[in-house]
Amino acid sequence: MKTLSMKTLSIPGRLFLVRHGETDWNREGRLQGGQDIPLNALGRMQAEEVADRLRALTPAFATSDYVASPMQRARETMKILRRELALPPEEFRVEDSLRELTFGEWEGFTWREIRKSERELAQMRERDKWGFVPPGGESYRMLAERIRPALEAMAPDTVMVSHGGVARAVLALIGAVDPGEAARIEIWQGKILVVEGMQATWK
Repeated sequence: MKTLSMKTLSIPGRLFLVRHGETDWNREGRLQGGQDIPLNALGRMQAEEVADRLRALTPAFATSDYVASPMQRARETMKILRRELALPPEEFRVEDSLRELTFGEWEGFTWREIRKSERELAQMRERDKWGFVPPGGESYRMLAERIRPALEAMAPDTVMVSHGGVARAVLALIGAVDPGEAARIEIWQGKILVVEGMQATWK
């Protein structure tokens, strides 16, 4: 695969990046993108588990900055996380640029359905997951440039609840992996991606 390049970004301090908990659409393998789907029971449990992980990672969690995507599944994860940390559940920032990658006309469908109905476009995306723009949607490249300003303005220690697409874009922006590879990385729910400088590890 051709190596892609982009201007890398060094995270100021530490970023504790949390993907929202599971939704029913996650379980069914449906593309959510801009659809505002709530957490399911497992997703709420995952949010509680993340609070325990965060408490162990940073004893000074109470003084961290907390920011979330505006989407319901991210905000709900953040509220549960903060409640479990005995912090005021509603006291966090919402940053619009951290919303999920938009899949446009493909949202609500599974990849199996898309490969069947949009075979040629699905193959084009497989060849270039980073740069491909779904009908009415956006590419990972577009997403990365959307979130870059929010990362550049980040506080030294930040807890961010967002989405799988955003996490992949962050990995590419800091240069942890090649953009083409970042678009294919699995992003876990119920765990924390700890980003420091240009390094990232799962906890």
